[in-house]
Amino acid sequence: MGPLVPDIISTDFNFIIALVIGALFGAILEQAGFSTSKKLVGLFYGYDFTVLRVFFTAGIVAMFGTIMLDHWGYLDLNLIYINPTYIGAAIVGGLIMGLGFVIGGFCPGTSVCAAAIGKIDAMYFIFGSVLGILFFAEGYPLWEGFYKDYNFGGIRVFDTLGMSQSLFAFLLTSVALLAFWGTSIIENKVNKVSKPAIRFTPYYLGLAGVGLFIAVSAFMFPPKKSGLLESVENIEYVNGYNLETMNLDEFAYRIIQKDKKMQIFDFRPYDEYKKMSLPNSISFSVDNFFEKEPNRLLTLRKRTNVIVANNELTERKIAVIAKELGYDNIEILRGGLESFISEIINFKNTTEPKNINEETTFKFREKASVVIPEMIKNNKPAGKVEKKLKRVVGGC
Repeated sequence: MGPLVPDIISTDFNFIIALVIGALFGAILEQAGFSTSKKLVGLFYGYDFTVLRVFFTAGIVAMFGTIMLDHWGYLDLNLIYINPTYIGAAIVGGLIMGLGFVIGGFCPGTSVCAAAIGKIDAMYFIFGSVLGILFFAEGYPLWEGFYKDYNFGGIRVFDTLGMSQSLFAFLLTSVALLAFWGTSIIENKVNKVSKPAIRFTPYYLGLAGVGLFIAVSAFMFPPKKSGLLESVENIEYVNGYNLETMNLDEFAYRIIQKDKKMQIFDFRPYDEYKKMSLPNSISFSVDNFFEKEPNRLLTLRKRTNVIVANNELTERKIAVIAKELGYDNIEILRGGLESFISEIINFKNTTEPKNINEETTFKFREKASVVIPEMIKNNKPAGKVEKKLKRVVGGC
């Protein structure tokens, strides 16, 4: 299961769901004929392209599921493991895998499915796979250098091609639809079927319509993060957004009182934070909003989450993102830290108070200008918030 945000599914329950999904996946493979080697190798001989259609469909469903969950903020993409790309090893491994697929009639997954229903040829295939694994593992020191050459890291295709995620999803879906049409023509020719591969009937038109809708919908679900970052560039929208603010004196008072119900999220660059970190503050970033573990700090009950940055406009942009992601109890510091430093920490009384309120305020600021710098001096920076959860390595 994916790293969902928030914790909709617990870690322990994850294993139960994985077991159920695995059993259903195997049952569907068997019912689709994937436990029969003749059906699987039909892809290479041109008489049956079910494998291609299933893999394309599975890829598109997984792709759009990931895109939509990311768009709605339910999936932490930072915790999804992407296998590193070793080009040389991938090419050689692909050739060996393809040759084994043609000769044996199975891939690793379908062989287990077939063996589960008693297919003896699949059992031999699994035995051969185990021998291959042992051979590779025992001889690994001999070809380790080649295996690790040309390492491109955990890359994504659309990043490599320099296009947006939405455009890549649209193009891949379009390629899948064309592949479905093209392979149907090949199947008919190989199997000597006289009927046209695609007929303009309600059934085929409906399938084409659904496919086109899926392809176009890729542009309807931009990544949540990029969409929000783009929206807060509209200054009128940000300034018109209804946000709670905390004035400088209340903020200073709660710091002096060591109010544990106030959490300070400092969005300045980390170097600036280290030079002057407020008590009970933590260095945070916009990226942390979209990560599974760090954002738990924002969901603690009965806490006032105060967002601080150098200026109020930056605070407002960040607070809008937080509110749009569904975080409550968000407030910003009126005027930003620049105002807090000039009017509280570096306070100098140069005028006579005009009334009792000003007199009280000036006295408090004189006290705060002494106490708070001392608290900052003795404060040990909490550092950056870090996610402790690790990426789960796995996959087919």
